[in-house]
Amino acid sequence: MTTTISTAPAVDQDKPGRPSGWHGSSFVTQVWVLTARSMNAFWRDPRMLFFSLLQPLVMLLLFSQVFGGLSKLGGLDQYGDYINYLLPSTLVTTTMTAAMSSGVGLLTEMSNGVIARFRSMPISLFSVLLARSLSDIVRMGIQLLVMLVAAALLFGFRPAGGVMGVVGALAVSLVVGWGLSWLFLAIATWVKKPETMQAVAFLTMFPLMFASSAYMPPSTMPSWVQAVATVNPLSYAVYASRGLATTIWESPAVQTLTASLAISLVIAAVGGWIATRNFRRTT
Repeated sequence: MTTTISTAPAVDQDKPGRPSGWHGSSFVTQVWVLTARSMNAFWRDPRMLFFSLLQPLVMLLLFSQVFGGLSKLGGLDQYGDYINYLLPSTLVTTTMTAAMSSGVGLLTEMSNGVIARFRSMPISLFSVLLARSLSDIVRMGIQLLVMLVAAALLFGFRPAGGVMGVVGALAVSLVVGWGLSWLFLAIATWVKKPETMQAVAFLTMFPLMFASSAYMPPSTMPSWVQAVATVNPLSYAVYASRGLATTIWESPAVQTLTASLAISLVIAAVGGWIATRNFRRTT
């Protein structure tokens, strides 16, 4: 009598159809695959690609032309052309706008069933959030590079800080954008609707953007707006970005740079914790 020994892997009785002892891929692999998936969705949609690159250029064009005549105003004349004052801060504010789409994109995937399918897989839910934030950093970087090239070729941007100064300003902006992406991911897991998400995001963004030194020196603003700009965390990032690009520091260099990075990391840590906790409860 012949005995046949099966070589098929044992099946987990609690999860039919899944081999026992199989726990899926590593966390690093999960993040890599999910990040690549998000980036592929971005590259394969030419309309999304076009408008995401066009938006910061339109903002740069409007602000440089509307406020360009103020270049001789006290506090701005030392920068020469207004574009040299504007662009470093626009790098920071652009990442804020791009970070908002992190939350909108997450809500879209939660509503169309993609997140539900991820939940049925043996993967970490945190890897889904981390991959979303990393893919958005890449997208932000592409937007900022396009903006820098356009500013140099079309608007006469000439940074006194040279290439290294611009690279430093770009790095600060990306760190700020990464931190803010976690904030908007946390908001997305709380509001649960894209419409509410956009309303909350714009209500958060506009006071931070305009009650700061991003577009005008605080000294030209009413006293109460100056007070807000002084404690506005975005102001530290703007000062750091502008100081690196132009070598003109509007506040102590080390303190400004350190504060902007520290605030961004704290926002990322708190936002990541809230987003992960809410994400596990709502998906």
